[in-house]
Amino acid sequence: MSQHGGMDMPPSDDNMMMMMQNSFYWSKDAIILFSGWPNHNPFMYILALLFVFLLAVAVEVLSIPPTRKQGTIPAVTALTQTVVHAVRMGLGYLVMLAVMSFNVGVLLVAIAGHAVGFFLNKYRALSAAPPPEALPLKV
Repeated sequence: MSQHGGMDMPPSDDNMMMMMQNSFYWSKDAIILFSGWPNHNPFMYILALLFVFLLAVAVEVLSIPPTRKQGTIPAVTALTQTVVHAVRMGLGYLVMLAVMSFNVGVLLVAIAGHAVGFFLNKYRALSAAPPPEALPLKV
């Protein structure tokens, strides 16, 4: 009998699947998003980190919705923005689930990916903006 009144269960694959890391750790031996991935392989771990990085960049890049072009039907623009938003939310949830592996490497690349994506958005926005001297002065 266990301390909670239930029967102790012998270790099995089902019981091992329910056990999950619940504190941050640093190791290539992690399960990221899918069971058996990266499977204790250093190359696959690096590939998993790259995947999480690119997911985080994509979340940030998609955070600026596409603009409506002249002559476009508003319903088409709304549908396009809805699809982009749904894809962004799905990618964001994948990043969140990856970070929930509690692997420090995954956390660091997710933060780095969000930072790079944010930088790309700001750079694009500032590049498209007129220079400050071209703006009219308000008195």
